[in-house]
Amino acid sequence: MKEQFNTALGNLVEKLQGWFNTIIEYIPNFILAILVMAVAYFAARYVSKAVAKLVSRKVQQDSIKNAIARVSAVVVVMVGLFIALGVMNLGKALTSLLAGAGVAGLAIGLALQGTLANTFAGLVLSFRKKIQIGNWVETTGYAGEVIDINLKDFTLKEADNNIVIIPNKTILENPLKNYSLTTRMRVFLECGVGYESNLEKVEQLTKEVIANTFDQVKQPEDVEFYFTEFGDSSINYLCRFWIDAESMLEKLRAKNKAIIEIKKAYDKEGINIPFPIRTLQFDNKLNVKAPDLQEAFINN
Repeated sequence: MKEQFNTALGNLVEKLQGWFNTIIEYIPNFILAILVMAVAYFAARYVSKAVAKLVSRKVQQDSIKNAIARVSAVVVVMVGLFIALGVMNLGKALTSLLAGAGVAGLAIGLALQGTLANTFAGLVLSFRKKIQIGNWVETTGYAGEVIDINLKDFTLKEADNNIVIIPNKTILENPLKNYSLTTRMRVFLECGVGYESNLEKVEQLTKEVIANTFDQVKQPEDVEFYFTEFGDSSINYLCRFWIDAESMLEKLRAKNKAIIEIKKAYDKEGINIPFPIRTLQFDNKLNVKAPDLQEAFINN
């Protein structure tokens, strides 16, 4: 029994001595690993600020800038951690950590597939020069001013002041019309005049009214005018002209102004803008006082 105790005690002392020797041997590596992590921490702070400043030149959204800066800081810290583990000769631990990170990343990616898709779509949208905050856009059946682009959604304010929140993935996968990319818009105006009208006079008068109403139209010849069809009660035409505008609201105001001025000019010149009229004709010879009809009304 005594021999077994002495053997066990000897093994314990030998094990402790081995651990102590290992600790003494790895103290320089441990100190160097701590220094590496400290350098990585301060480097991450510097890189985060530098990245935020660089991204701010391309991206207006604070949420996007902060997210990119944080991701860059995490990357620097992770690089420092891997270097520190390598300095301490923990190759197996490093391999296990990478394998675990890969499995965890795959599981998280599958679980948050929709969220990650919106996040990456938000990053892509933030770097697109053709989509900026303040632009007037139309997409997926909605039209309005872009008021926010973040990592989750794309926010529009419509003309009626309603807020529309659309997932970033939807914006990236669907067509988008940006009215603010150009400083000019074409106004389409459709109307009709009576069949008794002088069509040459109607065309010339309409062009002159548009040219006199809008400074952007230098002369009547700049206005496009086409008679399009013989309607039920009018000869219809299409009028097109360019204006300086960057939003649909400006376009609507221009169209409203054009309609008012054209109506005034037509009234002054006696040009008729017809509208559907229903005529009730009572020239039949039905005798409502006939005895048979009176008897039928009485019975009913």
